Amino acid sequence: MTVPDSAPGSLGAPGSPVRIDGPWTHRDVAANGARFHIAEMGDGPLVMLLHGFPQFWWTWRHQLTALADAGFRAVAMDLRGVGGSDRTPRGYDPANLALDITGVVRSLGEPDAALVGHDLGGYLAWTAAVMRPKLVRRLAVSSMPHPRRWRAAMLSDFAQSRAGSHVWGFQRPWLPERQLVADDAALVGELIESWSGPQPLDEEAVEVYRRAMCIPSTAHCSIEPYRWMVRSLARPDGIQFNRRMKRPVRVPTLHLHGSLDPAMRTRSAAGSGEYVEAPYRWRLFDGLGHFPHEEDPVAFSNELINWLKDPEPDR
Repeated sequence: MTVPDSAPGSLGAPGSPVRIDGPWTHRDVAANGARFHIAEMGDGPLVMLLHGFPQFWWTWRHQLTALADAGFRAVAMDLRGVGGSDRTPRGYDPANLALDITGVVRSLGEPDAALVGHDLGGYLAWTAAVMRPKLVRRLAVSSMPHPRRWRAAMLSDFAQSRAGSHVWGFQRPWLPERQLVADDAALVGELIESWSGPQPLDEEAVEVYRRAMCIPSTAHCSIEPYRWMVRSLARPDGIQFNRRMKRPVRVPTLHLHGSLDPAMRTRSAAGSGEYVEAPYRWRLFDGLGHFPHEEDPVAFSNELINWLKDPEPDR
């Protein structure tokens, strides 16, 4: 399912739907048995940016420039199966996806990184901080509770279960993939609009995400992590993962959330600090939805950069 970087029209070719021109540099990095596309900019301590669904690295375009200007090496990677990264037939459980992230950190020659994750990327950032603590310097998560909080909310909170109905819908075979790419991925635009706050993402940005979802195999690979998250709930591997995530996060953590997020309710995300044995800061953005880093990129970037530069972030 992988595409050679040199193949005509491949994901690695200039002008492809994911290698979007800008002040950043595109390249591929090998890690954890696969090839990952990254966009990078700036010099300094590494900040790794992890996208969510239904997006790819480009969701961090504003933060890439802001972080680089602030003196950081900003790297936005495409998760396995998405954007310009390899579409492998397996490996979409959170433990392996987290190893993808820390593997990229190692491949970049860095001793550690501050992980910044949104949505699914946030779920994986939580996971990486538990599984590979020596490689995670700091943790910032947006629009996603700790995995154990997510699990509890989806199973016991009817309002959150309804808000996350797309996750349940993904459990059907084949149909979700077909729905995601139908009519040039119109559903991607509908999801982004319905999850955004009063100021939705501009149409041009939505068109970029729709085009990226239409790349062959992307829809299937995008759904696979969510299938694992639900189907493993009663399986030994899922129970073991949930038990493993009891280990506390021991690095400074910034938790960001939009007050009007309809996909991940505030009450579901709040309280994740109980799994952090380090300075933990909760920041609620009033009037923003599920994509605070795109809905108000200046406020989000300022909050993130000020926290990253704070040598002793308070609880």
